[in-house]
Amino acid sequence: MSNPASPPPVPAPASMEGWTGGRAPSDPVPAPEPVAVMGREGGAVPFDLVVRSRRVFAEGGERALAVGVRDGAIAALLPYDDPVPARERVDLGEVCLLPGLVDTHVHVNEPGRTEWEGFATATRAAAAGGVTTIVDMPLNSLPPTVGVDALAVKRAAAAGKCAVDVGFWGGAVPGNVPALRPLHEAGVFGFKCFLSPSGVEEFPLLEEDGFRAAMREIASFDGLMVVHAEDPELLTEPTGPTYRQFLDSRPGESERRAVERVIAVAREFGTRAHVLHVSSASCLEPLEAARRDGVRITAETCPHYLTITAAQVSGPEFKCCPPIRDPGNRDELWQGLAAGVLSCVVSDHSPSTPDLKVPDFAAAWGGVSSLQLGLPAVWTEARSRGHGLARVTEWMAARPAALAGLPAKGRIAVGADADLVAFDDTAPFTVDAGSLRHRNPITPYHGRTLTGVVRATWLRGRPVTDPAPPFGELLARPVNP
Repeated sequence: MSNPASPPPVPAPASMEGWTGGRAPSDPVPAPEPVAVMGREGGAVPFDLVVRSRRVFAEGGERALAVGVRDGAIAALLPYDDPVPARERVDLGEVCLLPGLVDTHVHVNEPGRTEWEGFATATRAAAAGGVTTIVDMPLNSLPPTVGVDALAVKRAAAAGKCAVDVGFWGGAVPGNVPALRPLHEAGVFGFKCFLSPSGVEEFPLLEEDGFRAAMREIASFDGLMVVHAEDPELLTEPTGPTYRQFLDSRPGESERRAVERVIAVAREFGTRAHVLHVSSASCLEPLEAARRDGVRITAETCPHYLTITAAQVSGPEFKCCPPIRDPGNRDELWQGLAAGVLSCVVSDHSPSTPDLKVPDFAAAWGGVSSLQLGLPAVWTEARSRGHGLARVTEWMAARPAALAGLPAKGRIAVGADADLVAFDDTAPFTVDAGSLRHRNPITPYHGRTLTGVVRATWLRGRPVTDPAPPFGELLARPVNP
């Protein structure tokens, strides 16, 4: 986003209308062009942009580089001091250059509940936080994305509003098995289901027979099922308004049992499955064993589970499902992340209007707003635990991109999209909820001091700045041949 260290803005194109053409995001990455191409008059054709940093987090490790960009893609990785021609040059010095983050778990809520968020505000917040690609969840919008017609409605709602690239998940709900393959062919990146109540009546949970039928159908076209895994039989109503009473109503064993159910069905049908927002470390053992056995299953966790503990919960802005747990559990999640049992860290940005965050944990809306803050929040905690920034970019860029099947995203490599982030990894700041670009000024990080400031964000080589018109694209998973 625009700030003193950002490169100068360039004119933005006319607003996009709907689906983009050109190279699909998960097509094979094209071979790089030569570093300099001779023009008709014998002069070298310059890069559109060269960004230099002494700390570029490219494939192969951190090093001093000049990143050459042409036609929206990374065309060359050159020595830092290489005097290559470019129409625009930016030298970040010691400020880090990261790949744009990929957040595969965002609730944008448009259309239908745009007062909760919306594509314009969500994607501006994403860009301000160094996120250049999001994948929108199928629920909390109206209609939910459970059929091709509903997907078309959502695409139309997003057209021309997105400051970063946006893809879409489809939904798996009771009775929509016949809609899954058409949604897959229409370009959704996979399907979300709930094994416990979702919190909105238009997106019901899948009972055992419905879950099995959906998993069988998704396996038939090698799609991906992403699962909210809590066992409803182990969930109870909170006995009072406090956070401890809410936490006790959603025990970690409810997650573990649901994860074991997902593993069993994925094993039976060979379905690709992904467990969303793991908050209980009790899930790590069955996940690790299933992966050793060859079950096609991955899992994620979220910044709030890695950076906040139950004792720090002070109000309804911290409420989420599954809940934030105790310090020992948090330590085990970090161990699971470092070991690769948890493959990625994504926001589960699930905002609402302030009136729904009532001071009663039994009644308040469950969802954390953190899309703009994930990178500094995770980095602040990671560095205190001895993890480097390269691991953070792996967890928050490369691995989410791999989950969604986006090889041109989440990495600094020749041929990849020039989605880049200037990140000042030692700069502290105190979070002010009112200054965030989310629609509603609610976040559990308000008042926290975090380390790491996003100084600039580029999408396909163009700076994302306010108030320039947005130029993000709507992404589609290409149809398998």
